[in-house]
Amino acid sequence: MKGIKLFTAALLGLAMIACSNPKKMAEQAENVNVACQPETLEVVAGKVDVKVDVTYPADYFLPDVYLKVTPVVVYEGGEFALSELTYQGEKVQDNYKVVPTAGGTVTENLSFDFQPGMEKCYLELRGVVSKGKQSVDLPSKKAADGCNVTYMLVNKCGKVDYKADNYQEVLFENPEAQILYTIGSAEVRGSQLSAKNVKDFQAALKEAKENERKTITGVDVVAYASPDGGEELNSKLSDKRSNSANKVFGKVVKDKEVAAGDVRSIGQDWEGFQELVSESNIEDKDLILRVLSMYSDPAVREQEIKNMSAVYKTLAQKVLPELRRARFIATVENKNFTAEELATLVDENIDVLDEEALLRAAANKEKDADKVAIYRKAVEKFASARAQYNLAVALFKSGDKAAAKAELDKCAKDADVNNFYGVLALTDNDITAAANFFAASGNATSKKNSAVVDILNGNYSAAASKLSGEKGFNAALAAVLTGNYSAAKNALDCECGCCPKCAAKCAYLSAVIAAREGNADEVKAQLEKVSADAELAARAAKDIEFAKFN
Repeated sequence: MKGIKLFTAALLGLAMIACSNPKKMAEQAENVNVACQPETLEVVAGKVDVKVDVTYPADYFLPDVYLKVTPVVVYEGGEFALSELTYQGEKVQDNYKVVPTAGGTVTENLSFDFQPGMEKCYLELRGVVSKGKQSVDLPSKKAADGCNVTYMLVNKCGKVDYKADNYQEVLFENPEAQILYTIGSAEVRGSQLSAKNVKDFQAALKEAKENERKTITGVDVVAYASPDGGEELNSKLSDKRSNSANKVFGKVVKDKEVAAGDVRSIGQDWEGFQELVSESNIEDKDLILRVLSMYSDPAVREQEIKNMSAVYKTLAQKVLPELRRARFIATVENKNFTAEELATLVDENIDVLDEEALLRAAANKEKDADKVAIYRKAVEKFASARAQYNLAVALFKSGDKAAAKAELDKCAKDADVNNFYGVLALTDNDITAAANFFAASGNATSKKNSAVVDILNGNYSAAASKLSGEKGFNAALAAVLTGNYSAAKNALDCECGCCPKCAAKCAYLSAVIAAREGNADEVKAQLEKVSADAELAARAAKDIEFAKFN
């Protein structure tokens, strides 16, 4: 009887040893469930973040074992092991995460830097369970596929704007003459009609009439009274002067084809008074100007100025007589050089062009490389700050980045220049510097350019907001990254000129949209367009976006 008991105890001991053997966990590893969020690894700002949930069934995890798990990214060109994770059974006296025998889920947040080649990869968990000196390798568990690198399609070219010229296709000239009246009078004296300023005015009208580029559109008659003697009196006097001046209009403007314009009476000429005082060297003129700024009532103004008796005497002699007047003000339209004329002058007589004409002539050139010489001329002749900046833009757009940077360094910092430096930083992959320059610029173009920084930093919503309603590849990409495929289709512009591969990249992004919408035929059609570009075709062959369609 005693022998039977000993034999039974031995069998029970062997059974317990078998139940706690690590090999059991390897044999039943298929019952362990692994889930990842996201299911497909995604690269955001150069990093991959993933949440892994491992669920162990009841009676699987032995109470007296350790389990060491190594997450490994397997990709073309090698593999990358993340930090080892250690777990323990509920009877182990240690400080690792406990997995109870009754089962449970362990959650780990993993993160690693993207490396070239990981576009086609998978994440697997490799485990080793040990008890004492005994250890057993568990079968590897595939956790997720990846990596999605669609955001890396972003165009880093950025946009730089030319500064606008102020060239006027029609120039407006306003030659004028004036006749002076004696105090309190509205009678036009004959001597005034033969005064030099009247003769000069008539000569200007004659020249405009004979110049085929000029057109006289009218002559206004404007009359005034000096601001002394009371507002009501001067208002009536001004009206009389406008009438008398209008009556002699035909003697001053002898050409009957010149249209008469408005006839106006201004009344007291406080504006002219302030202008003449400002331009004079009258003693206490600052005090007079202060009175004008302090009081708006004409009567108060007049009285305050009269109170300055010594000064008022000077005003009565030197200023007030000039304000008892009527003016003949002509409007002459002068047609400026046409685009064709500017082009001819650039080639044949560039020195006759002023700064604005040079800037417009350069702007009219279709090719950026052809703008360079004209901007250099404007810089040389006029030290033009706008031409200096535009020269840098033209060099950059024509492909000479180093020369563009050298010319840009000569420019004073402003919003356009800061934006330009931001674009240069983008092309150098200096994202931090680019962000700082765009923030310092603050103009509309830099705001759109900063969307590139947002995409590279994983701020897709911010990028989509900045590019909302815009056309272009980056606007479409931002919409794709935020799941707005309808907006992405509307934004795609294969002729935006942002990069030499614009058309091919648009087709590639169209294929991504089609893949996400499950349109296999469209995926195939768009990827056929991409096939001519070897680099993009090679990318497409590895892209997780198209894994279901290969």
